[in-house]
Amino acid sequence: MAKFLIRRVISMLLALFVVVTLTFFLMNLVPGGPFNLENISSKASATLEAKYGLDKPLFEQYLDYLSDLVHGDLGVSIKKVGYTVNEIIGEKFPVSASLGAVAIAISVIVGFPMGILAAMNHNKAIDRVIMFACTIGVSVPSFIVATLLLYVFGLTLGILPTMRLNSPASYVMPSIALALSPLSYIARLTRSSMLEALDQDYIKTARAKGMGKLVVVGKHALRNSVIPVITYMGPMVAGVLSGGFVIENIFSIPGLGKYFVESITARDYPLIMGTTIFYATLLLVMNTLVDLLYKVVDPRIEL
Repeated sequence: MAKFLIRRVISMLLALFVVVTLTFFLMNLVPGGPFNLENISSKASATLEAKYGLDKPLFEQYLDYLSDLVHGDLGVSIKKVGYTVNEIIGEKFPVSASLGAVAIAISVIVGFPMGILAAMNHNKAIDRVIMFACTIGVSVPSFIVATLLLYVFGLTLGILPTMRLNSPASYVMPSIALALSPLSYIARLTRSSMLEALDQDYIKTARAKGMGKLVVVGKHALRNSVIPVITYMGPMVAGVLSGGFVIENIFSIPGLGKYFVESITARDYPLIMGTTIFYATLLLVMNTLVDLLYKVVDPRIEL
């Protein structure tokens, strides 16, 4: 276990270094800058660039950023004056995480039973209905779902809040829009892996011994069919927790995803870097947890 964790930490640090390097130079290759505005004089723009160190050669900026990053300093936001990137992430991530946690709960609580139900009724009407619904859920973009929910339940019926997360009811539409695609993937993965497990010899032996269908599925098939779902849930959880960028913008939710989108349009370089690094770290950590969960679900798997 210790050797595995040491190797994984080293690989995570190398991956983060690549992410930081690529993001930094690609970000600066885009024409324009945070102070290239028509109402700012060239002298004022030069002064601001000097203040934030943007007048230095690009490679020197890169080395300065790496030096600060090693000490845990993600820099100061250019557009959100008076706030460091660390403060913005610390303030906005809990908002995204609260919405993401609800969406993840919906995805798991609804997706798993749907997949199991479809597998236990293979090629029957209920299986076809579930797979048809999941195909739609995977195919339709989340912003389309969010727009339809807003129009029907927010504007036409007026029964659900349309902005922010000020009450339990305000979580309904954004969490459903955020959960629909993961839910559909989980259901499809559960169904396919369950069907494969149900066709194994040990399942046939269990049935031959007279075990009930629910016992066979719950005790034997489910445990071995959950691994592909766990594989998908690692990056899914990281993506959902860090904020549905589009969903947060549509519902005016002041989460990390919304600020990430705004930082790109405003060319807020430190905030772009900070949110990218934070998301990459979260993704790498979740993938490590997934590998550890493999061992919990199936002790035969070697780390």
